[in-house]
Amino acid sequence: MAAVGTAAVAEAPLTSIRPMPRADAGVVVPPARPTITAPAVDDLVKQANLNGKIGFVVSDAKTGLILEQRNAAVAMPPASVAKSVTALYAFDSLGLDHVFETRLVATGGIKDGKVQGDLILAGGGDPTLDTNALAGMAQKLKALGVTGITGAFQVYAGALPYVKSIDPSQPDHLGYNPAVSGLNLNFNRVHFQWTRSDSGYTVEMDARSDRYRPRVTTARMKVVDRDLPVYTYASGTTGIDEWTVAKGALGNGGSRWLPVRRPDLYAGEVFQALARVHGVTLPTATVRDAAPTGPAIVSHASQDLSTIVRDMLLYSTNITAEAVGLAATRARGVPVTSLADSGAAMSDWMRASMGASAAAFTDHSGLSDTGVVSTQDMVRMLQTAKPGGVLHQHLKEVAVKDDEGKYNEHAAHSIFAKTGTLNFVSTLAGYVTAADGNVLCFAIFTNDMDRRAALTRAERERPDGGRGWAGRSRWLQQQLINRWMTVYGV
Repeated sequence: MAAVGTAAVAEAPLTSIRPMPRADAGVVVPPARPTITAPAVDDLVKQANLNGKIGFVVSDAKTGLILEQRNAAVAMPPASVAKSVTALYAFDSLGLDHVFETRLVATGGIKDGKVQGDLILAGGGDPTLDTNALAGMAQKLKALGVTGITGAFQVYAGALPYVKSIDPSQPDHLGYNPAVSGLNLNFNRVHFQWTRSDSGYTVEMDARSDRYRPRVTTARMKVVDRDLPVYTYASGTTGIDEWTVAKGALGNGGSRWLPVRRPDLYAGEVFQALARVHGVTLPTATVRDAAPTGPAIVSHASQDLSTIVRDMLLYSTNITAEAVGLAATRARGVPVTSLADSGAAMSDWMRASMGASAAAFTDHSGLSDTGVVSTQDMVRMLQTAKPGGVLHQHLKEVAVKDDEGKYNEHAAHSIFAKTGTLNFVSTLAGYVTAADGNVLCFAIFTNDMDRRAALTRAERERPDGGRGWAGRSRWLQQQLINRWMTVYGV
């Protein structure tokens, strides 16, 4: 592990420090560069007007010397910055070339166009499986000459532990908080669309893609004559997601993605419908608890982990982080039955490999605010991963903005980092590279946990004041980076 320097500067010089040219005899001395003034940290913090806590660390990437810090050792919720830890954890546990395989396993041979026995759709934990991929598997099944089966059609999702929702404290209807299992589909979301007519509303629930639109019954919606709450959710006795929506909130029409709570049954129903399109008749899917044995007659491989993680960091997909993190923990031989178990295993890994003293994760996406880590720990991780290393290469570029919050197209520095946002939590961590190639590692966490704790469950989708608070936090993050580039970037 690359050591982080012990020297720390709480408030660094307000002007850039450059050596003066030597006035040797007979040598024409160029004029000294003008002094460049940088705003003081306290002035920036005061202007941001965030309340709550602010923590940051910035270090020289080559030497590990800490250049500035504030509340560096304080454990705080990382929000989606946790996904950068998950990325390294998965790379270390699974390898960049790892792929997730979804299989169709037959318990008997194929005779007279029928599988002699059961057909099992077995998930391998792929968080990116979509309707098009299932359609491709159905087409391959048809190409084998299969038109039906003599036994049962089963789904197996035990490759990863089943989690009903990533963060139970979130509102039920948020599509970014779905279930997780070993068999996932469309990021475990179902598409809800409504159309108004003279006779009322027509609603559709489907698993659409750009090529298919199979309707589903494992999620059902009922329009109810009320104003609030907008949505209610209940789990039916047969695993069906039972939704209601307030008529007063629908307007003339629209659509949104809703979370799926039984992804195994959802995937089974969608595959059954797609198989039927390709001439293969299957009974309704039932759940299988034991892993199937025997070779796959059809399989689908995901893209490699490198590609999956790059997209996860770009789009901040929570289910991808959870599935990848759970798979990494199982690959390390750690028995887990929950996200909390797996988050604890990732915390142990970060402490052992990077000296992270405050890491205590409870998931892999950062959606829950119960997981914490310090900015000091994050910078140690970034230092260990090295500028230009595998994490740096997978992080997204973050636009540089000026002191008015406008995109700075003439900026001399570049930022590659992971952002994180929860209600009254905003975070940023990564690498900033100056025009001369000098790289700094940084982590900036802000939060107002008292204000967050005061929110009701229903208020967590769009809380009053939340958008403005987040905007001021992002402004502060950019201004701190601009300051560091002024003082240390050349």
